[in-house]
Amino acid sequence: MNDIALTGLAKQLVVAELLTDKEALQALTQAQRQKIPFVNYLVQNRLAKSREIAELAADQFGVSLLDLHAVDRDGFPKNLVSEKLIRQHHALPLWRRGNKLFIGLSDPTNHLATTDIQFSTGLTTESILVEDDKLTEAIEKFFDNGSTGLEELSDVDLEGLDIQSGHDDKDEPIAQDSDDAPVVRFVNKMLLDAIRSGSSDLHFEPYEKTYRVRFRTDGILREIAKPPINLSGRIAARLKVMASLDISERRKPQDGRIKMRISKSKSIDFRVNTLPTLWGEKIVMRILDPSSAQMGIDALGYEPDQKALYLEALSQPQGMILVTGPTGSGKTVSLYTGINILNTIDINISTAEDPVEINMEGINQVNVNPKQGMDFAQALRSFLRQDPDVIMVGEIRDLETAEIAIKAAQTGHLVLSTLHTNSAAETLTRLQNMGIASFNIATSVSLIIAQRLARKLCPHCKREADIPREALISEGFPIETIGSFKVYEPVGCDQCNGGYRGRQGIYEVVKNTKALQQIIMEAGNAIEIATQMRKEGFNDLRTSGLSKVMQGVTSLAEINRITKD
Repeated sequence: MNDIALTGLAKQLVVAELLTDKEALQALTQAQRQKIPFVNYLVQNRLAKSREIAELAADQFGVSLLDLHAVDRDGFPKNLVSEKLIRQHHALPLWRRGNKLFIGLSDPTNHLATTDIQFSTGLTTESILVEDDKLTEAIEKFFDNGSTGLEELSDVDLEGLDIQSGHDDKDEPIAQDSDDAPVVRFVNKMLLDAIRSGSSDLHFEPYEKTYRVRFRTDGILREIAKPPINLSGRIAARLKVMASLDISERRKPQDGRIKMRISKSKSIDFRVNTLPTLWGEKIVMRILDPSSAQMGIDALGYEPDQKALYLEALSQPQGMILVTGPTGSGKTVSLYTGINILNTIDINISTAEDPVEINMEGINQVNVNPKQGMDFAQALRSFLRQDPDVIMVGEIRDLETAEIAIKAAQTGHLVLSTLHTNSAAETLTRLQNMGIASFNIATSVSLIIAQRLARKLCPHCKREADIPREALISEGFPIETIGSFKVYEPVGCDQCNGGYRGRQGIYEVVKNTKALQQIIMEAGNAIEIATQMRKEGFNDLRTSGLSKVMQGVTSLAEINRITKD
């Protein structure tokens, strides 16, 4: 870290005493690691205020400061600069005059941005200084009208979708029987509707006299359609053909995969599982959106101190990061967000998963297949002979896998994995119960993240809730904060699902400190470990959830739902 010299804006911020030398060096290092501009990193992590940085830059570098709120955003030139370049450099084209393009930047010393954009557009570029928070807002609104690719599907031919099997040896579009056109249209419509609604799973369920389709949206199952029961077999057959499964096998569960291309630049994968039930085959499809791992750590909902702990652990050359929580709590996205940060040309990353859910360029991903002798332990042994820097294990399920993973973490590798436990403290005792020596746990585990997903209140219809002071105190809100925040509750409108729209993570992020290591070495139980965590200021899930309520992100009822003892 000390080999980075303070120059340009970073040096001026230190001179102006807005940052210390250490803060500036750390910020430069982390900004480079996360591949984001320096000023953007400072503002995101609340190390300095956007307005203060902009005023200092204007004064020190003799440039004018433009208020983006005073500019007509409808006049921003479209289709000149790619979204990738705009987001990479945190730069926005403001207007064009002849062969000159004016670019909004929050760091006037970011010459790489103007150079790259000039090379890409063939136009002479000139930077305009703007405040970083307003620039972030403007960039998001700039792409509001069409970055998902879904708008291309509004009038799509439901029989003509580009759908392929997810298997490597099946790259051609799935054929369809013209006699089954109504079933094809219905199935395709269900897939598209699920994607549009932001659902995570689709359930196709046969019963004695009815057939229903349900979507899981924001963690809650809802009935979407009830097609005629006589279509049950044809719907199942269509889904199995799409996933390249054996349509003649109805007595055993099967697993498959479907790839749907929804635009020129975006495709969605579906993980398919069939289950023979009393009245036919139930089919559940998990939607796997690769872009979920590209959102960036700021979109996941970590508090600033929690995010700093995660990034610090990711920057270490060795150790073990464990992400815990129940199925559907967002563990995979948290892991892949970290993997995405680490995914650079100079780092060798291998993952073992059951199955691989998110395909990522530059990562060596292995599907675990115990029937073929490729379990997690065997994959780990192979990884260690492949000159790895970072290893991700989908889940630590047994003693053998745990021992190999811990050995890897102790011998110069960074290991990321998951466990099915309810809290950080229980994670440490679970490893002890597996048979791992306390000394090995204390010296190898560097960070534990316990998490849940909370539904976010719809910003269009949420309303202030009238909750008595005594009730707020009994729920766990700090007494000194009562009256300084508002609690909101769901209402429901045509833009949400019962007052909620989308989900955000609630986290318990715990660094394995010397005091915690001592308790582990003494074979302390989960209660003793949790007590020490609170003493050291690590928020538990409940406290983190209440913080999201105080911020107006979610409701108290939702936090009570997901953090019940």
